[in-house]
Amino acid sequence: MLVVDSDPHDAAPLIRGLQRHGHRVTSVDTGAEALRAYREANLVLLDLDLPDLDGLEVCRTIRGADDTPVIALTTRDSELDRVLGLQAGADDYMAKPYGFRELMARIDAVMRRVSLAGERPADGVVTHGSLCIDTEAREVYVAGRHVELTRKEFDLLHLLASHPQDVVSRARIMQEVWGDSWSRRTVDTHVCNLRSKLGSTRWILTVRSVGFQLGAADRSGPDRP
Repeated sequence: MLVVDSDPHDAAPLIRGLQRHGHRVTSVDTGAEALRAYREANLVLLDLDLPDLDGLEVCRTIRGADDTPVIALTTRDSELDRVLGLQAGADDYMAKPYGFRELMARIDAVMRRVSLAGERPADGVVTHGSLCIDTEAREVYVAGRHVELTRKEFDLLHLLASHPQDVVSRARIMQEVWGDSWSRRTVDTHVCNLRSKLGSTRWILTVRSVGFQLGAADRSGPDRP
C-alpha cells in the first residue's frame, strides 16, 4: 500500500495504523515520487494537497495508466471537491479529519470490489450500434474511435450495455458499481462524463425517477438527456 502525504503529522499515525492491521506500507511525500512508486502498490492513499503536483493530476495520471485503486484523503471537503476527485478517477474520497475505522472499512470495500472485478469471467465483446466494448481488455470504441474511460465509467457503461433492453435503476448501479457507498450525485456525474466522452447524450438515456438505459447515438434525431 502506498501512502502519499506531505504532512508527517497525518502520515505517521496513518502508517502505524495500517501496519498494525498487517499492511505493508510505502510512504512518499510528493506527487513525483508517487508517480514513480504507485505501480508497486495494491492501493494508493492519496493526499490531494502536495507540494509539487496537484493531487487531482496525480490521480488522473495513475488512472490513465492502470487500474490501481486510489482513495483520496484531503481537507478539500466541498461537494465540488468530491465531484472533481471522482472525475479524476478516485475510487473513494474521504475528507480530513476522518475516523481510522471508517477508513479501514472503505479500504476493505474498495479492495473487495477490485477483487470481484478481477474474478468476473470475460464476456468477450459487447456491441451496440457503433459502440464496441471489449470486456477483457476493458476498452471502448465508438465508430472505431478509442474512448478513454475511468474504471467506474467503464463499469457503469458495461452494466448498461449488458442489459440494453432494460432500465437500470440508480440503486442497482450504486450496488454493482460502487458497492452502495456513494450518492445519487455520483451516478449523475459519471453519466454526464460518459455522455461527453462518448460524444452524444443519446448513448445513455435518463428514465425519470427510475434510472438509466443504454440508447444509440446512431439513431437520427436531436440529442436529449
